[in-house]
Amino acid sequence: MEGSGKILRRSIHSFLQNYHYFTSTAAFLLLPFSASILLSQAPSPASSSLLPHIYSRLRTLFVAAGFPSSSQLFSTLNLKVSQTITSSILTFPFSLTLLLVAKAFVIHALNHNKPTFPPSFASIVSLYKPLLHTCIWNSLLIISAIATAFSLLSLTFSCFEGLGFSSPSSFLLLSAAGAVLFSVILANALVIGNMAMVVSGMEERGGYMAILKACILIRGRTSTGLFLALPVNVILAAIEALFQFRVVRAYHIAQRPGSSMVSEGILIAYLYSIFIVLDTIVSCMFYKSCKRESLIDPDDKHLLRIEFSEVENYGYMGTKNFEELP
Repeated sequence: MEGSGKILRRSIHSFLQNYHYFTSTAAFLLLPFSASILLSQAPSPASSSLLPHIYSRLRTLFVAAGFPSSSQLFSTLNLKVSQTITSSILTFPFSLTLLLVAKAFVIHALNHNKPTFPPSFASIVSLYKPLLHTCIWNSLLIISAIATAFSLLSLTFSCFEGLGFSSPSSFLLLSAAGAVLFSVILANALVIGNMAMVVSGMEERGGYMAILKACILIRGRTSTGLFLALPVNVILAAIEALFQFRVVRAYHIAQRPGSSMVSEGILIAYLYSIFIVLDTIVSCMFYKSCKRESLIDPDDKHLLRIEFSEVENYGYMGTKNFEELP
């Protein structure tokens, strides 16, 4: 299996090779989406009215499930989940339109040895439909992963409290372990979701079968997927913090938007778009690496394959001998 460093180098090389295409067409398509993401995390009338409502609902749910209401760790986790839900609601129209169209442009460019620039409208539409179906199923996957994590944490807290471990130090240790478990489950769900989006774009078949095929492709390679997702997500978080410091903070001080503030905000949003494009390229390169390794892996005599039907969107899943693989 290729290392994460080699996949990142190939991704950066592909980005630089088609630099003008990725930084113009795809990045400018993502600019409104990036601006909506950054603005949704800033204090605004919409977020100010929605965030406290979601936070109080989640807090009531956590207390009813048996989580300690005095735990600072779970208060922070509740706040972060509430902010994520609020941001997702406010950016939902851009996520289902411009984000998916931009991903279709990137995947189309990497799915052909000599792609046409710009691609035809019909080719983008053919990629958008499976991406939309997979995006909806990815949302259900992430919700299921979060619900599973909180169910496990609730059961664990109930068991520990029933056994008499109710000291503050025990709750603190258990809360830290629960936060790690929650992060691992959510990170794995996000890696599978990113791979499913690339599968649906590369093979033009979406839905739950793309998620299932993504699970098969990254079998034994989950750690590589996590290492690939970490650098870009850290950079995106740093850009969000930069927007809060340079734009939101300056707006609160001046109490009115200035031309330099607006231009700096647009530049930060454009930088955010560039790294979303780069994240999609990394996912495409990871898909190609997993696909290549799954076809030539000599350790598996029987490889599980998922073949999409040309007529239906359901697909066929079965095993074939290694010698029979094309």
